[in-house]
Amino acid sequence: MKLKNLILISTLLLTGLLTTTAQETHKHKHEMGEQVGQVNFKVSCSPKVQSQFNRAVAWLHSFEYEEAEKEFELIAVADPQCGMAYWGVAMSNYHPLWTPPTPDELKKGVTAVEKANAAGAKTERERAFIASITLFFKDADKVDHSTRATAYYESMKKLYERDPSDDETAVFYSLSLISVGMMANDKTYAKEKEAAQILNRVLKREPQHPGVTHYLIHSYDYPALAELALPAARSYAKIAPASAHAQHMPSHIFTRLGLWQEAIKSNLDARASAKAFAARHKMPGAWDEQLHAMDYLAYAYLQGAQDKEAWGVFQELNKIRRVDPPSFKVAYAFAAIPARYALERRQWAEAAKLSLQPGTVTNLSWDNFRWAEAYLHLARAVGAARTGDKTLARAEVDELKAIHQQLGEIKSGYDWARQVEIQSKIAEAWLSFAQGNSEAALSEMKDAADADDATEKHPVTPGSILPAREQLGELLLELKKPVEALHEFEVSLRVAPNRFNGLYGAARAARLASDEKTARLYFSKLVELCRHADAARPELEEAKEFVARK
Repeated sequence: MKLKNLILISTLLLTGLLTTTAQETHKHKHEMGEQVGQVNFKVSCSPKVQSQFNRAVAWLHSFEYEEAEKEFELIAVADPQCGMAYWGVAMSNYHPLWTPPTPDELKKGVTAVEKANAAGAKTERERAFIASITLFFKDADKVDHSTRATAYYESMKKLYERDPSDDETAVFYSLSLISVGMMANDKTYAKEKEAAQILNRVLKREPQHPGVTHYLIHSYDYPALAELALPAARSYAKIAPASAHAQHMPSHIFTRLGLWQEAIKSNLDARASAKAFAARHKMPGAWDEQLHAMDYLAYAYLQGAQDKEAWGVFQELNKIRRVDPPSFKVAYAFAAIPARYALERRQWAEAAKLSLQPGTVTNLSWDNFRWAEAYLHLARAVGAARTGDKTLARAEVDELKAIHQQLGEIKSGYDWARQVEIQSKIAEAWLSFAQGNSEAALSEMKDAADADDATEKHPVTPGSILPAREQLGELLLELKKPVEALHEFEVSLRVAPNRFNGLYGAARAARLASDEKTARLYFSKLVELCRHADAARPELEEAKEFVARK
């Protein structure tokens, strides 16, 4: 069963690419006062395009790829012999930390590097930049994404080692380090730490550089390092206020640290900025950055029991008919927001019946995003198992396994297959528990938790739909093993602090283990966490009652 059979999706197709032609880019104008930070990337092109080139690179550093591409196309019109303008177009179709380029993006990138090499460059530095991105797009129809991304990184490393004092080279090299580090899934974070060291040196010279603060956040976007990124997280949005992504990006760190109110503010600003962008550019629907912000916003609201606010985000999602571009961020948001809304509130019956509403975005092909589809099947499987519907749970587990097998055959970028495998283990564990096989359930959930510990989330996600170790704690509570459950909840909270269900699980486990002091600690934290709550969750009422006791 595919997601398209579960969802009412109409067939309105995307009628054109976001990127305009060179002729259309003449019509592209910026509002006065747009601030994207300060970049000084000297190029040998016509002096009249230098400031515009800096601006285009600034957009690029904030992952505003559509906007950057338009700027670079304008530069190419103004100076057709500017090879670096075509370099910029190619870079705008790479996006190292996201999913691999689509076929259309690969085609545009290949064309751009051909034009860049044909136009040439007057300096060895510029030729090296062009050569690096050429390696990424070379033989894109034959060589897998990871291999080409590694080739780009190795070329940028040579360029950086040739002149470590070149700030733009250092910043772009740092981004490539983060990219290959993410693909390697190295728990020592060696490449990310190296990137951070380089970026911190550049930061001293260029405190208003958007790429420096942005990539510092990505360098430290891990539980063990997130605290180090707080200064960058609290400054990036101010450096590039015109960028919706710059408004959103700090929430990666706020989410990692469980600073939910800061995450909410960040994504409210990002959503507003994305809506303004769509209106300014007369887009026929929403911009994908809006949905990215909405996803993080819903997650943060749910952690503080601000369920009415989260419901508002869900309802807004259901009214959206079209998003441009129909990217992986869109697919993730449309699958994750409904799944989270049911599962975080522990509404198992609701989760079992979950399907996206008729307002689902109409220009998105779900066949391209089966890893996102898996979140719906996870929610349905867990919801069905926890309400005793073993037949439905079995069907959903089988679908998760089928998706895992399909994704395992794709060797490209982030290992989504591994994530779906973890989800299927969680679902299988709850199914085994529903079938009365406690031993198998515990073994499967421990496997899921260990696998989850050994992997890292994709940057598009605020966190796991269901953290596997937190689920292990939940299962141990069901098996009447509160002491063991408390340990698992506490381990999970070190990775995902201030999660509502993590705190509640730890408090409940401590209470059942007759550890009143620890129970009071976690119940008190839960009450404080939910000081902005707008819903009377039974778990929160239990916490308030316990804390109020003498």
